[in-house]
Amino acid sequence: MKLLIVDAAGRILLVRHSYGRSDLYMLPGGGIARREAPERAAARELLEETGCVARELVLVGRYESRAEGRRDHIFLFHGVTDDVPVPDGRELTETIFVAPDALPAGISPATRRRIEEWQGRRERVGDW
Repeated sequence: MKLLIVDAAGRILLVRHSYGRSDLYMLPGGGIARREAPERAAARELLEETGCVARELVLVGRYESRAEGRRDHIFLFHGVTDDVPVPDGRELTETIFVAPDALPAGISPATRRRIEEWQGRRERVGDW
């Protein structure tokens, strides 16, 4: 599950992990526990990893990934936070808010695609 979280200024929350491709910025996210609703998992993961409370969570996409030889379903939620993110120091090493038109060079290709898709939807249906 991934989260496209914005602040009041419309900036997008990006994170860098302490594992895997730690050189790339990505959307925050995490796993869904057995019998846990995806929306509940999204709110929990954001709070655990950044200390941020998500408001107005809406499912905006569901994707299939075949990375690492297995099939995963990835839920993408959009939401808002009024909080200042602080990396948990365990899974995350950095958290930043960036304007959608000023994405850093070191962003994962999948994250860039999800943001571009979100921007396209916003333009078609108005601001979320």
